[in-house]
Amino acid sequence: MATVELSRVDGADYGSLSYTENLIGTLLAIFGNLLVSISLCVQKYSHVHLAGNKDPRTYYRTKTWWFGLLLTALGEMAIFVSYAFAPLALVVPLGAVSVIASSILGFVFQREKWKPKEFVRRYIVSFVGCALTAAGTYLFVTFGPNSHEKLSAENIVQHVIGWPFLLYLLLEIIAFCLLLYFYKQRSASYLVVIVLLIALLGSVTAITVKAVSGMAVLSIQGNMQLTYPIFYVMFVCMVATVVFQASFLSQATHLYDSSMITSVNYILSTAFAIVAGAVFYLEFNHESVLHICMFLLGCVICFLGVFLVTQNKRKTKAFEPYVTMDMMQGVPTIHNKAHTVQPDYNGSFSYGTLVNSDTTIPVTLPAVPEQLAAFPSSAPSRSAAFKQD
Repeated sequence: MATVELSRVDGADYGSLSYTENLIGTLLAIFGNLLVSISLCVQKYSHVHLAGNKDPRTYYRTKTWWFGLLLTALGEMAIFVSYAFAPLALVVPLGAVSVIASSILGFVFQREKWKPKEFVRRYIVSFVGCALTAAGTYLFVTFGPNSHEKLSAENIVQHVIGWPFLLYLLLEIIAFCLLLYFYKQRSASYLVVIVLLIALLGSVTAITVKAVSGMAVLSIQGNMQLTYPIFYVMFVCMVATVVFQASFLSQATHLYDSSMITSVNYILSTAFAIVAGAVFYLEFNHESVLHICMFLLGCVICFLGVFLVTQNKRKTKAFEPYVTMDMMQGVPTIHNKAHTVQPDYNGSFSYGTLVNSDTTIPVTLPAVPEQLAAFPSSAPSRSAAFKQD
């Protein structure tokens, strides 16, 4: 397998990955994302099966759930190893494979019945989204960067102390502090603000994951890198950024719909990770303008496809009833988020029913002679008051 000879650029040794290594990293990322999607479906099936059969066991006592957890671990491990073989610009966008697989597996396993209009609205648009995502994936894999370097501790240290990364890190810290200030102090809990915080942390996560993965693979191959302090610095940064990302993501799920979070988070996190790879690992330094433009076009098409797929998922709306009493009509009405469940008053109603009873004749309460005799002067005014009510 032909490779380009190593050359000295800005104090680091660079060389083109062989096509075999690049292919291994891409296939590992695709395989890992597929396993993660399958594991989520398996674990979802475990929960649904327990609920449908009214099984008193908890989910972690079932073999199906543990099998799904094992698939998740294998998938994440495959994605982790793929960072050591392929550039960030190739591995990170391949998360779209998980979106396509989840959409297809959900359609196959749920077996939901839809009206023709719903089918066209949801599945035709989702099919177009999957096609666009697949086309975008093909473009950015084909025209993605091939230049790469051996992720030894010396090279990583040179990148960390280099001015491009220091400038990028300074700008990222300033942006993160400003967003955090508006989010915490100004209560600007917009989805874009929260996801931008996640994306900024995710770019650091991508850099550190690739560094840790590369040094670990080199150590397994015989070139020990675990004795260098930079390995543990990168490992601590990786764990810390992942924890904070999970915290912000949990806060976002409490405020917004999961499909919206999925699409916006994928687009912003992928974009920031690609920029981080270009700045820290200089992945696009040896690429032509045509390849960069085609790569960016593939990313845009992939982003559009993911947006269409995620926005056409069926949303479950919680029923939040409240009851109002229309005093002019004397009819209680049940509402669900401003959508009336009980029909509007169009005729006579029998109290407490949800069915319009136009044929029902209102019953007039008989007047009690003793009350009329005791209060002869107030009877007409009371009847007038009841009429007004």
